[in-house]
Amino acid sequence: MKNIAIIDCGAGNLHSVRKAFAHVAPTETVRVITDAKELDSATHIVLPGVGAFADCMAGLSALSGMKEALEKKVRHGGTPFLGICVGMQMLFERGHEFGTHEGLGWFKGEVKKLTPSDDTLKIPHMGWGVLQPKSDHPIFNGIPHGAHAYFVHSYHAVGASTNEVLATVDYGGDIVAIIGRDNIVATQFHPEKSQRVGLQLIRNFLGMK
Repeated sequence: MKNIAIIDCGAGNLHSVRKAFAHVAPTETVRVITDAKELDSATHIVLPGVGAFADCMAGLSALSGMKEALEKKVRHGGTPFLGICVGMQMLFERGHEFGTHEGLGWFKGEVKKLTPSDDTLKIPHMGWGVLQPKSDHPIFNGIPHGAHAYFVHSYHAVGASTNEVLATVDYGGDIVAIIGRDNIVATQFHPEKSQRVGLQLIRNFLGMK
């Protein structure tokens, strides 16, 4: 049995995320949690985030022991982890939205404001984008070439290690769409809003051990 823990740091579309996971895995346990102790029994951990980098980090930091528990369970314990949108951005060293704020530092790089080379492209980047895979990571199993995913963001990751960028999307230049290493995968787009492609990605994530 899988025990899927979705962390509520006060800044996520939690209902839609929980509903998507419950749809993909109807016989598994899907919980929204705020207590770090509940990570002990989790087989898969999800960190959604919507809004500003600083607010999401503050919300996560306000959950007593949660950052330390994530470090132990994910980085040292190898539990599969999925970050979504700002939940991906928080994994980098720092973010520059409304000032400079420290991130979790799990990946090299920073989160900066989108500056598309095409002045006609609007900020935020909102809508469907074509995923451009950069690896044969199993997160892409069953996802066809040229698949579309749904994005809503004004900031993006820069300076990431090339071998950890699993996919990009073109929005006036290449933008990190998926980053990953070992048991950790994170998406700039919203799988829970990306219809069949998003549900397949969630299914692939739940296949990680």
